Amino acid sequence: MSSHPTRPPETNPLPELTVRGILLGALITVVFTASNVYLGLKVGLTFSSSIPSAVISMAILRAMRGGNILENNMVQTQASAAGTLSSIIFVVPGLVMMGHWQGFPFWTTFAICGAGGVLGVLFTIPLRHAMVVDSSLPYPEGVAAAEILRIGSAPLAGLDVARPQNAATDSKRIGNEEADELPDIEKPGRAPISSSKVVQPEAGATEILFGGVLSALFAFAINGLRILAESVTVWVPVGSVVFRITTGFSLALIGAGYLIGIVSGLAILLGVVLSWGISVPLLTWTVPHTDGQALSTIAANLWASKVRFIGAGTIGVAAIWTLITLAKPMIAGLRVSFAAIDGTSRDKPAARNRTDTDLRPRWVIGLTISGMAVWFVTFSVFLANAPLRFDVIASLVVCSVGFAMVFGFLVAAACGYMAGLVGSSASPISGIGIVAVILVSLLILGIGEASGLLTTSGGRDLAIALALFTTSAVIAVATISNDNLQDLKTGWLVGATPWRQQVALLIGCVIGAAVIPPVLNLLYTAYGFSGALPHQGMDPTKALSAPQATLMTAIATGIFTHHLAWSMLGIGVALGIFLIALDAILARRGGVARLPVIAVGIGIYLPPTIGTTLVIGAVLGWIVERTLRARAKACNVDYAQLSDRANRRAVLLASGLIVGESLVGVVLAGIVGFTGKDAPLAIASGGSQTVAEWFGLLGFLGLCAVVVRRVISSDVRSG
Repeated sequence: MSSHPTRPPETNPLPELTVRGILLGALITVVFTASNVYLGLKVGLTFSSSIPSAVISMAILRAMRGGNILENNMVQTQASAAGTLSSIIFVVPGLVMMGHWQGFPFWTTFAICGAGGVLGVLFTIPLRHAMVVDSSLPYPEGVAAAEILRIGSAPLAGLDVARPQNAATDSKRIGNEEADELPDIEKPGRAPISSSKVVQPEAGATEILFGGVLSALFAFAINGLRILAESVTVWVPVGSVVFRITTGFSLALIGAGYLIGIVSGLAILLGVVLSWGISVPLLTWTVPHTDGQALSTIAANLWASKVRFIGAGTIGVAAIWTLITLAKPMIAGLRVSFAAIDGTSRDKPAARNRTDTDLRPRWVIGLTISGMAVWFVTFSVFLANAPLRFDVIASLVVCSVGFAMVFGFLVAAACGYMAGLVGSSASPISGIGIVAVILVSLLILGIGEASGLLTTSGGRDLAIALALFTTSAVIAVATISNDNLQDLKTGWLVGATPWRQQVALLIGCVIGAAVIPPVLNLLYTAYGFSGALPHQGMDPTKALSAPQATLMTAIATGIFTHHLAWSMLGIGVALGIFLIALDAILARRGGVARLPVIAVGIGIYLPPTIGTTLVIGAVLGWIVERTLRARAKACNVDYAQLSDRANRRAVLLASGLIVGESLVGVVLAGIVGFTGKDAPLAIASGGSQTVAEWFGLLGFLGLCAVVVRRVISSDVRSG
């Protein structure tokens, strides 16, 4: 694999952290954060914005007759941090769903997000040297972003080039046997591209624009004009048993499915089959039916109240197993990192290389203390109106912040290592959230029982809300640390200055935290969430499902009310253990097939309209791969080079599909909020649902064919 190991020398005259770069990064941040918030609430997924941010930055700065590889790197660093922070919506909407909040107060939401993001950045700084500079971890997304920046940025005319100490190792790791043994879910983004004939910034921006316009128009027809349905479902009753065959019509999910790959797609399909092909039919057969209720309603209720907890158990045990397997190398990395900090802190600043200079320890310590202080104030404000004694409030605040700090630091180290090993997109953030909400709920449960907090329904509701609020703080730390080391790896490979990049990460977190609350309020007001509609007469079928927030709220509520479906969680844990053992057997035999356990759990607990659409996207990626392989053989050309070019375009096209649909959702939410009408642009709201479903299906299949053809034909033209 070609490594493109050029970067500016240590004595670097190129501008890095510029005012225009920060402003451009802020604009891209608003777009991708809003997109991620909408996508996460609608389908329970977010996407990595590093590569599309880098391409957009290069295209814009080149059009301005400026920009260089380091400035573009700072823009994508800032934007990717903010986009990643939006994963906090996996928990925070639960506070509205349970009725504790009637909206999202700006300063409280901003503080929990911003402080968590800042602490996530700071917690990863001690890990940089051991896990980035001296590590053989592959960092698939970080290396891919570096490749794009190297090829797409203007040549470093007049500059000597320097080779990173481990550039060859890092660039080769993506293509070696060890990386190839990882399942597809552990090679996110289909991004390890090495060909020198890859897409240039202008062409890359065109792919993003094409995908964005395509998915935006289709989403507008579905959600704006409502001339097409957004899914199709066929219920198949067999006596007292019912099966469900369904798919959604989301091009954003097609893009996401393409990015995760066929192995994880098939794992999700296995989860859907276990959920709707086995568990739900079995329960509809064994559970007594309520008179007058349709089988479809009974099945949906059984999935929501029981089966999805099987998925939660599977994801939770997979996350714990991942942490256990990484414990030894993670601890070793921490020791090396802290030893490095002790050594550099005694050196004079001038003696340190530019590309090996982190934020000074006093800044790290000062900002960490500031982040903790913000959390103490925020948690105190959160509990300020609670009818509790001061000592009870103080103990709850101290325990909640202490848990978030300790567990957050451990999770930051684990997620940082996992991101280096398998990529940011494959790290089990949902599993981390499930483990965190269970642990913190049990902690608060103990305090509440001792203090009498749980003697009233109001006290129980407050305890549930505090558990969710604390978990959101942990998720903020986890998601940022999951992304930051990828960005720092990119920076190391292209010759960025670490402390400047860390400043860009901090700026991205603050800007992202400021964007998230108003977008959340906008979407909640316009669509509502499952079980939480802000206005009378709203269409519950159009509510955002927020699957992770729904699940974590149900778990916390079940723990405090002693009605948690522990048996279903136990079945999920047992299933997870079995699948982990099966995956270990497959790995030991050296076969190509692997079984991503977390993906199976996701397939169980995500709504089936989402899971099946993801599978379709993964299958389309597999079809592209098979077609290119056949063409390469027929034309006697190198398949790796042909596939590299197609995959690069496909990654950008998929990103466009995700962004286009998400932005339409946000814009429509603004229109709904402004007009006060549920469907102000609808022109076919009274039409036949069946006709809308079949036309939607035909349009969806046609556009999927367009996407596949564009990936393949664009590669043929460029090849």
